[in-house]
Amino acid sequence: MLVRRALVLLLLGLALAGSPRLAAHDLERTRVTLTFTADGSFVLDMANDPEWLLLRLEPFLEDHPEVPARPSTAPLSPPARDARLSVLAPVMADRIVLFVDGREVRATSVEYRPPAAATDAEGTPMAGHYILRGRLAPDARRLRWFYGIVADPYPLTITRADGQVYTEWIGGTVWSRPIDLTGQFVAPTRWEVVQQYLVLGYTHILPRGVDHILFVVGLFLLSTTLGPLLWQVTAFTVAHSITLGLSIYGVVSLPSSVVEPLIALSIAYVAIENVLTRQLHAWRVLVVFLFGLLHGLGFAGVLRELGLPRSEFLTALLSFNVSVELGQLTVIGAAALVLWPFMGRGWYRPRVVVPASVAIALVGIYWTITRVVGW
Repeated sequence: MLVRRALVLLLLGLALAGSPRLAAHDLERTRVTLTFTADGSFVLDMANDPEWLLLRLEPFLEDHPEVPARPSTAPLSPPARDARLSVLAPVMADRIVLFVDGREVRATSVEYRPPAAATDAEGTPMAGHYILRGRLAPDARRLRWFYGIVADPYPLTITRADGQVYTEWIGGTVWSRPIDLTGQFVAPTRWEVVQQYLVLGYTHILPRGVDHILFVVGLFLLSTTLGPLLWQVTAFTVAHSITLGLSIYGVVSLPSSVVEPLIALSIAYVAIENVLTRQLHAWRVLVVFLFGLLHGLGFAGVLRELGLPRSEFLTALLSFNVSVELGQLTVIGAAALVLWPFMGRGWYRPRVVVPASVAIALVGIYWTITRVVGW
């Protein structure tokens, strides 16, 4: 009884702790572009989810006594939220550090631009933008960058005055590498690309891929032996590798408004089947393969947002795919570590498999509905 309750509460907690709009393959929405002109002026465009910005900036008010506190902690309407973010512009400016040739460079102006609409055509929340402007010395040579409120990896895209464009992936609250402002940008080495995309793929599963975790746990619950589980995992891996590659190369594509509800439905289907059948049928492997094709399209959407380096395109693609599999195997290993001692017990199915599968199915159905109607 204790095991059953713990499993159900864990699954529901994982699923419902996130936003109802949780996408199957959502990412940190931070996007940063830094553009220089020939006279040394720069424009820094910081794109973030407005709700996220509000939550992250409010705690730093104690460093800015000139900024008035909110009169109430009640949720704000979008217009009121955007007005508040405009007031918080000085707070945002302090969260960003530009070091040029060993000296800090401060922006001379900062403004907030609200999103043009709540969501885009596919239902994804649109970003708000902080625009910072300033000037560097004419002989500026090296730049280092720090953004103090982002935990997840995000891209910093720099356009130099000569038109060269360079994207540096920043690993959350860490300093960028020194970036040359005068000569040719030094592209990341192959090993640096491997490391970067291994981290991006693995963290996309653990801890961020709650729905992917639930799908893999759903596969695990019906398999009491290693062989059938490996067949399912192999089919799923092969399938999502196929559509991931085809989609990245532009051969196949579906909008996220279609892919995301279908992925949620696949979670519900696997869980419901766990309740209705006691044994793994041969056709389940085919069903898992078909669902793997859907998940591959979801992963492709992630990689399109991340951007793949042109010089190491295949290296980045393979590294991301391998790290996704490592995340998946970690989930299976954790589930096995917790449940293996009980899998031979007579009460394992009624007290563990069925309650956990019901919980997963309910979450999958809930996500399907919210992603279809755009809640």
